[in-house]
Amino acid sequence: MSALTILFALLFYLAAATLLGGLGYRVWLYATTPAPLRIPTTPAPLTRAGVVRRMLFEVTLFSSLFKANKWIWLFGWVFHAALLLVLLRHLRYFTEPVWGWVAAIQPFGLYAGFAMVAGLAGLWARRLLVDRVRYISAPSDHLMLALLLAIGLSGLGMKYVAPTDIVALKAFFLGLLAFDWQPLPADPVLLVHLLLVALLMIVFPYSKLLHAPGVFFSPTRNQADNPRERRHLPTRNPAAGPTA
Repeated sequence: MSALTILFALLFYLAAATLLGGLGYRVWLYATTPAPLRIPTTPAPLTRAGVVRRMLFEVTLFSSLFKANKWIWLFGWVFHAALLLVLLRHLRYFTEPVWGWVAAIQPFGLYAGFAMVAGLAGLWARRLLVDRVRYISAPSDHLMLALLLAIGLSGLGMKYVAPTDIVALKAFFLGLLAFDWQPLPADPVLLVHLLLVALLMIVFPYSKLLHAPGVFFSPTRNQADNPRERRHLPTRNPAAGPTA
């Protein structure tokens, strides 16, 4: 077994452990942080069913962003929707046999790669060209966008510029899951792509990208606007609702 295979196998074990451990810890912090005030963003739903409906629209359609800025909403929604499709398409590397619905979305996943890059380019252009946004943008904002864009471009490069042995690649990842390591193809574009993905997995729990699970614990979104009907007491889990 080559040193390259061993290096990347260990790297992905480390990245997976960091992602799962860090994400679990962050979610635990969110869930146990008291919510001392009832502060839902108005107009807000009055019932828990309304909160569920609001969260559904927020997570799937980015409804508040749509109301705030249509251009940012367009680029942001396109990126997130395309990213989801790309991630689902990649399940073919971790399942054997490949699930039917995963096989069915493979062609759409290719187009989603281009949409993902286009959405990221639009979001990055906003941070560079809009004065007020450029002023509040930290270096980490640009680094995260650059990392995601590099992942998308290197992934497209493997498909259209420098194809790799996807059979061997799938065997490598199935081997990682079964703790039966298989040789990893030594194609440069593939190695760059995998290195960037591992880096993203490592930094994810400690970056602004953590808004993905964080939105579910936001008191401005997960609280009902019923302070007159029910007394609100600080709770260890903001998502658990008010205490009567």
